[in-house]
Amino acid sequence: MEPDRATAAEDHLRALAAGQARVLESLARMRVGNRERSRLDEETWLLVRLAALVATDATPAAYRAHLDAGGGDGLPVDKVLGALVAATPVVGSARVLSAASKLALAGLLPTEDCRIIQSG
Repeated sequence: MEPDRATAAEDHLRALAAGQARVLESLARMRVGNRERSRLDEETWLLVRLAALVATDATPAAYRAHLDAGGGDGLPVDKVLGALVAATPVVGSARVLSAASKLALAGLLPTEDCRIIQSG
């Protein structure tokens, strides 16, 4: 990587780590209209996001941020379990078990109607 590009990348990473508004605004702009651009229905879009979070061993905060982004009814528990089962051969059982615990830590627990939604 060129010295100027490396410095710029380091500056961006430091800004992101510090939570600077300009970097966070750029990330937020990437999300605006994402579901519509994907042309997926909400449930499929959320399942794709779930699979990506599992594959990247995302943090509980990331699960909350990305699965709550739809603002809809959430995902049925059986669909979440199905997605985790389908992902297991690709990402491994340890990653799927980690994902299940992170869903709980994120406050994305089943309600009485058996959907994974943000609590509180």
